[in-house]
Amino acid sequence: MNYIQQYISSHGHQLQLWVFLSLFIVIWNIENIAGIIFRYKKWKHALINAPFILTSIPGHLLLGFAFVKIIEWTTQHQFGFLNFLPLIKKPLILFIISFIFLDFGEYVYHVIMHKVKRLWMFHAVHHSDNIVDVSTTLREHPGENIVRLSFTLLWVFISGTAFWVLMLRQIIQAFTTLFAHMNYRLPDRLDAIIGLLFITPNLHQVHHHYKQPFTDCNYGDVLSLWDRIFGTFKRLPADKLIFGVDTYMKEDESGSFVSLVKLPFGKYRKNNL
Repeated sequence: MNYIQQYISSHGHQLQLWVFLSLFIVIWNIENIAGIIFRYKKWKHALINAPFILTSIPGHLLLGFAFVKIIEWTTQHQFGFLNFLPLIKKPLILFIISFIFLDFGEYVYHVIMHKVKRLWMFHAVHHSDNIVDVSTTLREHPGENIVRLSFTLLWVFISGTAFWVLMLRQIIQAFTTLFAHMNYRLPDRLDAIIGLLFITPNLHQVHHHYKQPFTDCNYGDVLSLWDRIFGTFKRLPADKLIFGVDTYMKEDESGSFVSLVKLPFGKYRKNNL
């Protein structure tokens, strides 16, 4: 276990990148064979979302440095509630507790992005995609990227999360994020089983439905537990799904990179119930 911790601490970023790239390619091809939506220009759609890879780099560099410094400080000063738990010296238990707390933090962050008007304008860039597939995972406004990482930094500071734990969770998150956004539906029985604990494509597609109250449901990042506890869990049949946001359905607003970058700075539009 010590070797795993050291390896992840040293190579976590590389592992996360390789996992993301490998899974992206695998899921891209699954979508080509068994996707629920075929009648769209997949490469054209992906090229609208792909530039957000470049705009996310400054935020990752800036906040990445902050993560290192914060974790160095919390480790040195034994700061954070995790350091006061009696089972903290058992790596597996430490990881599970840390993972659950960070996942809850992601749920809280996601709810806030939906409920605060100006933050929703940034998050609407992601939701305005009228086709949800693996490339939608790339579609995050650089402003939201900074907000999301800042929230994660706050959770890490409060908890005193170890660096190797954070890296391992990020690797798992890379897998689940791609999985949840794939243009594919699990068989209902399998989805019912996996969805008891984890966010599945079937569940996350409901979150991407264009109208409330479905837009404001299934906020979970990895675990579906929080939605069940806080009453934000919903299901919707595949034939009822329409992707996008009802206030940004026009192609000239949601279908170009330049328009999407400018979207959060426009006038707030209230969703229609």
